[in-house]
Amino acid sequence: MNILFVHQNFPGQFKFLAPALVQQGHNVVAMTMQKSSGSQWQGVRLVHYAASRGTTPNVHPWVADFETKTIRGEACFMAALQMKQDGFEPDVIIAHHGWGESLFIKEVWPQAKLAIYCEFFYHPQGADVGFDPEFPAKDTGDACRLRLKNLNNLLHFEVADAGISPTHWQASTFPEPFRSKITVVHDGIDTQAVAPDPNVKLTLNGDLTLTKQDEIITFVNRNLEPYRGYHTFMRALPEILKRRPNARVLIVGGDDVSYGARPENNQKWKDIFAAEVRPQISDAQWSRVHFLGHIAYQHFIPLLQLSTVHVYLTYPFVLSWSLLEAMSAGCAIVASDTQPLHEAITQDQAGRLVNFFDTAALADEVCNLLGDSSVRQRLGENARAFAQANYDLKAVCLPRQLEWVEGLMT
Repeated sequence: MNILFVHQNFPGQFKFLAPALVQQGHNVVAMTMQKSSGSQWQGVRLVHYAASRGTTPNVHPWVADFETKTIRGEACFMAALQMKQDGFEPDVIIAHHGWGESLFIKEVWPQAKLAIYCEFFYHPQGADVGFDPEFPAKDTGDACRLRLKNLNNLLHFEVADAGISPTHWQASTFPEPFRSKITVVHDGIDTQAVAPDPNVKLTLNGDLTLTKQDEIITFVNRNLEPYRGYHTFMRALPEILKRRPNARVLIVGGDDVSYGARPENNQKWKDIFAAEVRPQISDAQWSRVHFLGHIAYQHFIPLLQLSTVHVYLTYPFVLSWSLLEAMSAGCAIVASDTQPLHEAITQDQAGRLVNFFDTAALADEVCNLLGDSSVRQRLGENARAFAQANYDLKAVCLPRQLEWVEGLMT
């Protein structure tokens, strides 16, 4: 088959699926906005596109998001027309539609089957919006803006033949009748590469080498922000550092915003909550807290392997790969008792769940696990076994993804 991927940051969630389809003998092409990615990646031919205009100044704030998606959709549409003129005719198009690129792709290739990556459908109540009372909506029109933000989803439902979603909870956010067209298969975790290593070592700043003999608390986000519980974690730190005088805290993540609102006055969430708790933490205790920023993947896996207790917190939103990788690495995990976690962690089986907002309970659970190696071992082994059984790339997820692609043509 001729298979076309559409993803502005290709390969993104398709980094395993696209090369696997190449290996099966299919002609695989990907449309991307990443100009630096060259003309080919692992046998996939890359086609670049770019927006021809910017957003309109002072456009109505409720429609600003959809204008951006329309501009990207137009850019992808124009590039697709050129591909069609050059003779390319896809049998199947697999798109991450979240940025709007695939809005008009069926106008170019109406006979192709279109499948979309269903990451999240927005809701004014019951999911991420309104979950955290500390950050209430400041605009009474937010619910209206959110409805219009779903225009991209709704317009895709009219033309898409199928969907794929990484978790059952994320799929459940989508409405019927399209929900019935969504197949749930995770992107997959390479559980052979992400595995426990009792001999792991990690050197920080060239002078501090840590091993499994050290007491290490890990916390990982793409960016340090409320959506991923950074504020809750920081507020638990004073108690944790006081009760565990040998513990070191390794915090991974940038100081930008991936989800939700930015703080006011050009501040950074990272700095706001660090400054809030700093008066409760002595200089000696603070010296055991290490902000590592973004780290390369080859250092990220050793960090998980090193972890004594891993903390993962999230609003009811998209489940992070890092949580499943921590499970695969055999981490003892303390996580938020929010919907995305429920299909990955059963209480006291593959980890411990705590109320997202209860900093005292979080501190207690982390300290209790730090003091009980047998429980940590049990939870870590269970977590890895669950990851292998449900999220293993080669044995579980990739075969199901390939089967899903084949089913698109039937």
